[in-house]
Amino acid sequence: MVMPDPRAVHQLQLLCGSQAFFDVLVQSIDASVFEVRLETYIFDVHGCAEQVALALANAARRGVSVFLLVDGVGTPQLPKTWHAQFAEVGVHWRMYSPLGRLGLLVPSRWRRLHRKLCVVDGDVAFCGGINVLDDWFDPNYGDLLAPRLDFAVCVQGPLVKKVHAAMAQLWWRLDAVQSAKQVDWNGAWQALQKAVRSKKQSTVSGIQVGHTKVELVLRDNLRNRTRIERAYRHALGEARHEVILANAYFLPGRKMRQALMHAARRGVRVRLLLQGQYEYFMQYHATHALYGPLLAAGIEVYEYKASFLHAKVAVIDGRWATVGSSNMDPLSLLLAREANVVVDDPVFAQTLRVELERAMMDGAQLLDRKKHFHRRWREKLFDHAALLLMRVLLLINGRRY
Repeated sequence: MVMPDPRAVHQLQLLCGSQAFFDVLVQSIDASVFEVRLETYIFDVHGCAEQVALALANAARRGVSVFLLVDGVGTPQLPKTWHAQFAEVGVHWRMYSPLGRLGLLVPSRWRRLHRKLCVVDGDVAFCGGINVLDDWFDPNYGDLLAPRLDFAVCVQGPLVKKVHAAMAQLWWRLDAVQSAKQVDWNGAWQALQKAVRSKKQSTVSGIQVGHTKVELVLRDNLRNRTRIERAYRHALGEARHEVILANAYFLPGRKMRQALMHAARRGVRVRLLLQGQYEYFMQYHATHALYGPLLAAGIEVYEYKASFLHAKVAVIDGRWATVGSSNMDPLSLLLAREANVVVDDPVFAQTLRVELERAMMDGAQLLDRKKHFHRRWREKLFDHAALLLMRVLLLINGRRY
């Protein structure tokens, strides 16, 4: 494991579910005095998610510079009322890679903005898997019987500068007028800090404090193509006692599957908390096609049944933890822009571990190895057909998996 840097003091708060996330996010936005930057795949205003839209509009009305970036597939359009209100108060918002007439028939359009990031006044940052979307509502299925399971992390400390730089640079790259190369990023950061210091004192309550190793791990199609997967594989390679990994869309490549199986075979207890609800044909069935070798290696697979699982988190050996937007599937690991926070801290890791243990015990079912191997031939056919279809689609996009 990478040892914590004693010079880097970070304040962290694990947020479980959209309501807990929105409460802290809105509190931060309401206290903003200079700038708010928010990126999300889905921007939906049903239920409690509306409070985020209201907070952004109110901040812009106070004179705060508000930048909102949404994905063109996750959010093909803003509701007309909010489109008009944002325009009226001066919220700067853009859509990442709009689909156009041919939509996803154009392979390059599969490269989506999937990360969920926010920075307020260069002081506090948020990263995780939670969209601006009420946990009790699904755009495809309507109202849910139980809340979606997902996580985010609130961070204060040196990492905030890195999150801000990643978001600001992407925003300017999307600007047709100004190139990112023309911006003095360090100077812009110093100016932001000076402007905020002159207007307020930083206060965020309820956050645990420690000398903690915290890293922002990005995935894009330039220099960071494999960073998130390599971070996982490195941590799995050093695991000695326990791995708990929760992932909504679990279709890992060969190297990731081998890393998990090697850990289990050397005596590490490996538990996977995966999607147990049928959501999409290809993801659901292709995932089941990969279970066989994992179960044979001694890996425990828990399928979350209480509601939809949307988490992308892991805890290894009670110390290494990650919270982010990246699934273990080819869309996340090969095509999309993703962001995870990696934390090396036993207190934070234990907090996340407790939540995952609770989810496995109260909301999930342990997959029976014998029943899986003896499932009906029709289910096996669907599973392998879905996996083959996924691989064919990736080949069309010039990717092998």
